[in-house]
Amino acid sequence: MDRLRAFEVFAAVVSRGGFARAADALDTSPANVTRYVSELEGHLGTRLLNRTSRRVSLTEAGEALYERARAILDDVAEAEAATTASAAAAQGRLRINAPLVFGIRHLAPLWPRFMALHPNVELDIALTDRVVDIVEEGYDLGIRISRGGSQSYVSRKLATSRNILCASPTYLAKHGVPDHPAALADHGCVLYGYAPEPDVWTFLDSTGSETRVRVGTRLRTNSGDTARAVALAGEAITWQPSFLIGEDLRAGTLVPLLPDWRLPDIDILALYASRRHLSAKVRLMVDFLADAFRGTPPWESGI
Repeated sequence: MDRLRAFEVFAAVVSRGGFARAADALDTSPANVTRYVSELEGHLGTRLLNRTSRRVSLTEAGEALYERARAILDDVAEAEAATTASAAAAQGRLRINAPLVFGIRHLAPLWPRFMALHPNVELDIALTDRVVDIVEEGYDLGIRISRGGSQSYVSRKLATSRNILCASPTYLAKHGVPDHPAALADHGCVLYGYAPEPDVWTFLDSTGSETRVRVGTRLRTNSGDTARAVALAGEAITWQPSFLIGEDLRAGTLVPLLPDWRLPDIDILALYASRRHLSAKVRLMVDFLADAFRGTPPWESGI
């Protein structure tokens, strides 16, 4: 039995949710998929999958093997991709999708450096805050700002950004300084329209325990720049990522609030479809961005 192939088939059954879908993804027959899984179970002496007419689910042993198998397959794919990428010259068009504000403030200054290093790569940059399916819309790489990562794509963490509760000195002089998350119910706050519960904010104390509070509403928006402008004008309290308001905090035009509490951080991620056969231009860009944001990212400096 080819154990590496058996791991690949088993992992495909789990990730695709069935034998037929795995067969389609691997360009083989359902019978072949069934044979590989059965041989793997026989070799290990344990059942890995519970099968019904409608679905498959992992057994306890299957769950343990799946995590290890995915790690092994990822390592093999990384080794293959590194060899291929090092042997191929980076060239051609590289289509990248990124969020608007982050793209303007923190990615745009990097593109000229990459272009100088790799003159045969043509960059095609699209900035939008709309959630984009990078494969369906033909992108090679996506930059995402997320707390939960991605279930659909391979992701590599580039950096972290803190979410910071803040207000202007003008607002605080007029309305007072909140001393507990619950006090935000009596303040005017800017709500982020894309959040699952825009008016319910989650705070973490020094032990990591969560406190959820329903805050007072002054404005609802899906734009970080709009929230920032309203807060700078002294009209409301907001929370925003440090990559957006870092300069304001350093200048003192916005003041961080509730020092004994924090909001959950967010990750800056590079997303791409697969580790397998990763093109040289994508690998070079991901490595370039990871290096650019290594250590303390520029938006966190001095705050």
